[in-house]
Amino acid sequence: MKLTIPIVAAITAASLLIVTPVSSVRAAPAVKQKTDKAHEQTVDAETDPFSVRRGLYDKLSLFTEVPWFWIAAIDQYERSMSKVRPKARPMLGNTVGVFIDQERWVGPLNPNTDDSSPVSINFFNGIGRDGDGNGQAERTSDIDLLYSLVSRVAAYGISNDDFAIGLWEYYQNNRSVQRIQQFARIYEAFGQLDLFEHAFPLPISTHYAYNSTWGTGRSWGGRRTHEGTDIFVRHGVPVRSTCYGIVEVQGWNPYGGWRIGIRDLNNFYHYYAHLSGFDKTVNIGDVVKPGQVVGWVGSSGYGKPGTQGKFPPHLHYGVYSDRGLIEWSFDPYPMLRRWEQAERKRLRSGN
Repeated sequence: MKLTIPIVAAITAASLLIVTPVSSVRAAPAVKQKTDKAHEQTVDAETDPFSVRRGLYDKLSLFTEVPWFWIAAIDQYERSMSKVRPKARPMLGNTVGVFIDQERWVGPLNPNTDDSSPVSINFFNGIGRDGDGNGQAERTSDIDLLYSLVSRVAAYGISNDDFAIGLWEYYQNNRSVQRIQQFARIYEAFGQLDLFEHAFPLPISTHYAYNSTWGTGRSWGGRRTHEGTDIFVRHGVPVRSTCYGIVEVQGWNPYGGWRIGIRDLNNFYHYYAHLSGFDKTVNIGDVVKPGQVVGWVGSSGYGKPGTQGKFPPHLHYGVYSDRGLIEWSFDPYPMLRRWEQAERKRLRSGN
């Protein structure tokens, strides 16, 4: 199904998309007037970026008929890619995370690399579109950036299957499609954007011990480095999700034993290994939240399925950052310490 919007409806809808707090958007003269209301909106943009983004997603959803959580998922995926590759993907707008290179924006054969005319950009098959109705397709405009990407993807249809096809055609990368689908599931499940709270992976009330063990040598299975932090605790202690996320992997691994992997909105993969078992209510594709029990501490691994007891019971916790085509592990110890301290503080305050 192709996405078609009558010209009159498009102009009317585009007028709804003017978001005055975004400094990168060139508004019409009437909108440029400094009013108390505009000042209040600017303050809101600085103090609550999630509400500004949600307002933008909702307006684009009205315009394109694409559900807000799909739009949010695209923007968040783009933001996560820019964070791991800041030099290759500099921030273009003020609010959204979308990056579109100059050639793709204006069209590969466009002689005017700074073109902002929607007509000529479209003629040269550029992706740039006018999302705020000011007659310009500006690569530094939050609305134009997000509208251009979303409308290109939605050209293949707005059903889940059609939208997935559009995502693949745009990114040419199955991992990108999967990540955006996962993010959309998380946003749809919780109905909000501020989903970046974390919890320590074990109950704070239990007796445990851990140090930074990332990068140390390992011998079983060949020479390799330790990509995580070992938290030593008694057998059977509940293991909790540290984040809002979606279960990506669950089952046996020769190294990690019974393990579970959870993907969060920062595009981090959280890896919990050597479990004694899983919570039966948690399965691949399920959405989880911080503090939710996903399994129990054990000593599984280093062998065929079911191997136990080759080392003391502990939780191996690792984190991997998705860079688009590959994933890199990084030391989770600083985050664990921060989450542990924050949770203890919340418990002391009664929250």
